[in-house]
Amino acid sequence: MITVKNFEAPIIDNSEILRYAGCKAATPEINDLISECISEVSDRLSYRVCYQEYEIVRKGDYLVFGGVTTSSETLKKALKGCERVLIFAATIGVELDRLILKYSRTKPSRALILQALGTERIESLCNLFCGVMKLRPRVSPGYGDIPLDMQRDIFRLLDCPRKIGLTLNEQCIMSPTKSVTALAGVGKSVCDTACKCKECDSTNCRFRH
Repeated sequence: MITVKNFEAPIIDNSEILRYAGCKAATPEINDLISECISEVSDRLSYRVCYQEYEIVRKGDYLVFGGVTTSSETLKKALKGCERVLIFAATIGVELDRLILKYSRTKPSRALILQALGTERIESLCNLFCGVMKLRPRVSPGYGDIPLDMQRDIFRLLDCPRKIGLTLNEQCIMSPTKSVTALAGVGKSVCDTACKCKECDSTNCRFRH
């Protein structure tokens, strides 16, 4: 059964906003702009997650769950030792997309901070959800060798448009853009968000700690 959860706004981490914006150091002007952006969007964001849990069946080199069959090594690593997988989709809503589009034409610096704020918000929502559900570190379609078109399987399993208003186009791009789909193992070791960059295989990511 698909479950939908609504969350209160997670605590905002300004250092993460700066990181996603590509700012090496905060200046009074940047801090003021971040504060203004937070004030502008605080009552426009929603924090919604839909999810469902499935048994994992291992058949040779393949994992099977929810009618999905995959040989992804990234998923095998993420789900090692787990008998079940939780698949979820999370979004903070469409209002931020509208503001970013508005300011991209008139105030690019404000649009940049809003982009970074949106990324911090959706990541914080996912981290909060994974912590509450006591999940292993999450992985998403397009990460490692997980095919991007696994998005279609996730949308099929979770009925994202009806459950949380999340849609997918032919290129597997989601709307609202500040949204995440992911898979996480249900196991004894829970998600440690502090070490997620150390576990990532991408060594040239500009967001890597």
